[in-house]
Amino acid sequence: MLKKLTEEKLSELLETGIAEFAEKGPEGANVNTIAKKAGISVGVLYKYYENKEEFFHACLRKSLDILKSVLNEVTQSNDKLLVRAERMIRAVQDYSREYGVYIKMYNRIASENGRKYVSMYAAEIESMTARVYTEFIERAIKDGDIRKDINPRLFAFFFDNLLTMLQFSYCCDYYTERARVYCKEDFDNDEMMVSELLKFIESAFTFSRSEIVHRDQM
Repeated sequence: MLKKLTEEKLSELLETGIAEFAEKGPEGANVNTIAKKAGISVGVLYKYYENKEEFFHACLRKSLDILKSVLNEVTQSNDKLLVRAERMIRAVQDYSREYGVYIKMYNRIASENGRKYVSMYAAEIESMTARVYTEFIERAIKDGDIRKDINPRLFAFFFDNLLTMLQFSYCCDYYTERARVYCKEDFDNDEMMVSELLKFIESAFTFSRSEIVHRDQM
């Protein structure tokens, strides 16, 4: 009779799987290796998950549930858009440090090697963030906090791209080196990163074309 795993051991198994998928990608990860690292037999693993794809999906779901809880915590308020934007940036910094291996897994899925999982990944995570960001931008327009001549869905996409790249910069080797090329020592200064990114976002949400003074008019 196969041993039943405790909730704690199941969570450990998923974390082991996430780390393996982050390092080798969904295609390259080996279920036997994951089971061995988790201290169980592969037979026990298959008692809970029918195949590798189902196990991978469980790992993805666990990581997305945590991300969802982080997003809900920082967006469920009546604060002004830029106040919530600051909270999101700080949450990205904290999340990247605590759950960096999750972000590495997302990066691997988004790469060419993870192509067969792209539609699953996009549907599960992007629909959630798209809704959250679009809704708070729409509310900011309605409240008169930001310029009204913007497309909330497109601006939500642009805003999410900024935060996604910031996460990759904190966790993925290539993007970390890329950030250091641009930011130098300021990349290690959390307050500087928050302050400057907020200036960038504020300009995007508040400046209209008519407010920009062209050089030839100065």
